[in-house]
Amino acid sequence: MRKILIVDDDQKTRTLLKAYLEKNQYDVGLAQDGQTFMAEFNRYADELSLVILDVMLPDTDGFALCKAVRSRSNVPIIMLTASSDETDRVVGLELGADDYVSKPYSPRELLARIKAIHRRTGMDNAAAPRYYRFVGFTLDTVARTVTGADGEIVPLTGLDFQLLKYFVEHAGDILDRSALCEGTRGRDSGPLDRFLDVQISRLRLRLNDGGRNPLLIKTVRGAGYVFSADVTASNA
Repeated sequence: MRKILIVDDDQKTRTLLKAYLEKNQYDVGLAQDGQTFMAEFNRYADELSLVILDVMLPDTDGFALCKAVRSRSNVPIIMLTASSDETDRVVGLELGADDYVSKPYSPRELLARIKAIHRRTGMDNAAAPRYYRFVGFTLDTVARTVTGADGEIVPLTGLDFQLLKYFVEHAGDILDRSALCEGTRGRDSGPLDRFLDVQISRLRLRLNDGGRNPLLIKTVRGAGYVFSADVTASNA
């Protein structure tokens, strides 16, 4: 059973989510503040399939927790925000969150986001290839890491990893902004699609593919982007 850890300072919300997600075959751990969350996270880190972080907490905030989680784990992260400010959402994604859900929300909406992330990360598809290799890089869909030819891990945020994974899975295809947003965040492009350009630029730099004429992720004027490297997929 997939284990999820949720931190939210509202007891009613915690109780409701736990009951709803357990009814849908998830093992759910709860925390009411940042300190409790980190204690539970450190205890169960290797067992977790996803964490859910409320942005507003009594002793810290979800951004600090997101940063702490990302410093030691690639577990998928969903952030819950009551703010309508786009900046908050971008900050969370920059820190390594995989998705966000705006309050108020329904448990059904959150469940849909959880399922979408598990599908995108391969947790719901055991038959999918584990490794994708291209020009010296190896992307491991289980460990959620990318290593270079020198064996060093390339530092990527969760969303960076998901974007690269989507590119290598669709190598050679021209992908427009809507497809990339849907494939990496499970939603149509919207106000945050401007963040996509920044993210692609950063991903290029991480892969040493910067400059005026990138070789891996190419811009197709008026159409989108294409991952032009040859990619091989395998389970070993």
